[in-house]
Amino acid sequence: MLSSLPRLWWRNECAPKTEWLKFTRRELPDEEGVYTSLMDEKSVSPILSLPGRENIGLGRHWHGLSVMLWVLNGIVYVTLLFATGLWRRIIPTSWDVFGEAWESLKTYLSLDVPDISHFQPYDSLQMLGYTFVIFILAPFLMLTGVAMSPAIRNRFPRLIKLLGGHQGARSLHFICMVLFAGFIVVHVSLVFLVHREHNVIHMVFGGGEVTSARAAQALVIVVVTIVAVVVFWIALSYWSLADRARAQRFTAAFTEIGRKIFLNRLRPLGAANTVDTDADVSKFHWTNGLPPTEEESTVWVKARDNNWEGLTITVRDDINDVEKVLSVDDLKKLPRHSYVATHTCMQGWSATSRWTGVRLTDVMEVLGPRPEGARYLLAESYGLAQKMYDNRPREPFYACIDLDTMAEATSILAYERNGHEIEDYLGGPARTRVESNHGYKQVKWISRLMWIHDFADYGDGRGGTREDSALQAFNGRI
Repeated sequence: MLSSLPRLWWRNECAPKTEWLKFTRRELPDEEGVYTSLMDEKSVSPILSLPGRENIGLGRHWHGLSVMLWVLNGIVYVTLLFATGLWRRIIPTSWDVFGEAWESLKTYLSLDVPDISHFQPYDSLQMLGYTFVIFILAPFLMLTGVAMSPAIRNRFPRLIKLLGGHQGARSLHFICMVLFAGFIVVHVSLVFLVHREHNVIHMVFGGGEVTSARAAQALVIVVVTIVAVVVFWIALSYWSLADRARAQRFTAAFTEIGRKIFLNRLRPLGAANTVDTDADVSKFHWTNGLPPTEEESTVWVKARDNNWEGLTITVRDDINDVEKVLSVDDLKKLPRHSYVATHTCMQGWSATSRWTGVRLTDVMEVLGPRPEGARYLLAESYGLAQKMYDNRPREPFYACIDLDTMAEATSILAYERNGHEIEDYLGGPARTRVESNHGYKQVKWISRLMWIHDFADYGDGRGGTREDSALQAFNGRI
């Protein structure tokens, strides 16, 4: 996902010139609200990235699907490892392994080749390497991956803070990925550089007589397999780009299985979260999207220039065609709710703020009891989508959330940030906050909130503007 935000930080506020590593020559402006994260996105060739070409939604779906298969493969592997007793081949059972591994490392560094007798089936350096990768690096890679989920962060804030917050987890995840990739490169290289015939025969056939003919046969199988994987990778990219909506339906359906198993039951701690405090509030806050212009919303611009005089938010029951109109002052008369939370964008940036507003359930209660048949809340903006899926004229930005998410204590219609009115570029005068989801499920410059029966009847039917145009998943919990 580095192509969508080619920068890495250690601090949640992601301030300009504080990156510890970046893969772009662009310099960030110091002023907030003038440079959006989409402006920082880079297009990557489909040959290098799946599927490439600024498709962050599909890229995340493919990443999620591959991770699910990778984790399943790891569980089966570790289970069989202990069930068959083969764990003794890779897990050291003597402290002597460290001294022997040191001698083996010196042999490699001197560009000599250890004798074949060292590999029965693995030498001590290999054993330490495999143990580290399988039982330390891989689990930590998984931990830092799920730590970037807002659902995990709001349910286990102490764990995420221990990892350095969202950006600490993101940076550690990247470092783990580099180590994992380095292990693969070194491992595969040594297969062909150190006792190649012995290695490829044991890899492909599991052992047996070492002859030149069997080694050649095994080598052909290895090369053909690698080529097939590369071709399949590239083919998936072009299959995805040929019909992106089809690819979204396929991948999102599979990745939702993982969300249902691990994330959907997790609810934010709400008031019980004493870990995130005002001391964590960020000094800098990115944005994704700029405030409405005169051409986009005359109503919003005119109200902004008159201290929000005359601006209204419609609360609607779209099932029974009933609605009420509220002003910002009307919102402030409803019960206040305030908390500190970290906002995370799907592209990778984050920022921590104190948000104050009205719970979404309280706002919708001005219409009375929830109407029969209402299954989702739709939030719509005075602002427009940044771009449309089929390049048609831009439409109002919207997002839908399910009733369980809406009922969370940290799902609010916010009108203050850090004790003052919300800045224009961050959604003033009012925006939704849905802390268990990424930012694309949170709508700025709110124009109306509606009870609806099925999000398939609105927009392109995927549940939100970013789902429609960027092909994100309806479920924004990871």
